Amino acid sequence: MEQKVILITGASSGIGYDTAIRLAGQGHKVYGAARRVELVERLRERGVIPIRMDVTDEISMIDGVNGIIDTEGRIDVLINNAGYGYLGAVENVSIAEAKRQLEVNLFGLARLTQLVLPFMRKQHSGRIINTSSVAGKAVIMFGGWYNVSKYSVEAFSDALRMEVKPFGIDVSIIEPGGIKTDWGIIAANNLDTSTIDTAYENMGYKMASLLKLGYTSNLLSNPRKVAKAITRAVNARRPRVRYRLGAGSGLIVFFHAILPARWWDAIMRKIAS
Repeated sequence: MEQKVILITGASSGIGYDTAIRLAGQGHKVYGAARRVELVERLRERGVIPIRMDVTDEISMIDGVNGIIDTEGRIDVLINNAGYGYLGAVENVSIAEAKRQLEVNLFGLARLTQLVLPFMRKQHSGRIINTSSVAGKAVIMFGGWYNVSKYSVEAFSDALRMEVKPFGIDVSIIEPGGIKTDWGIIAANNLDTSTIDTAYENMGYKMASLLKLGYTSNLLSNPRKVAKAITRAVNARRPRVRYRLGAGSGLIVFFHAILPARWWDAIMRKIAS
């Protein structure tokens, strides 16, 4: 297998952590990026090179990309994996928090892509893999701004794929469903925080409780399943445009597509009632 130079964001835990280890174990040169570099230092013993990078801080992204280019002379694969979920009613989530979620989940991803693309075009090869979600295909109650961010990643990736193909660059989208990571607990806690003492408190509490129950159960898929899909996207001669996987991912998108909007709305309200 040809060794590739890979940059992956959000490598400090969950999907990013497992993916970085898997790719390094295959002999690739993997740079694992996170806001707090001490959280990725433990990856060093697994063959991953930890770097500090905050996708809301352009200087850290420029320094990170330039550092890899200075050392390796190339970047073959960019895996945009950093992201988080802040759930809450549209009325309650502040515009400042909404902007922050878009800054992390969309604009940071977009800016890092812009920084890497000139080097990929010069070498006339490269691969960009963006972690989206089934939340980019199906809206959930209280998903609001998180759904907006993931729908935007889908559209951004589709446009990017068409634009960069003539330069030998492939773009793939990872669309996880229910994956057992800390994401669900953090999102549930954010939902509790954003709805407490508001008109949405009861519904928010019930939805948050369901999230916590689901993300502490054995019903969801292991993050290694997503790591395997990302690895396939890295190594495939002709990678797929989309990799949809994880508990319920296919059914959620299917029913969201075929059900009348009012039926879907009613199901979401029933879950939170």
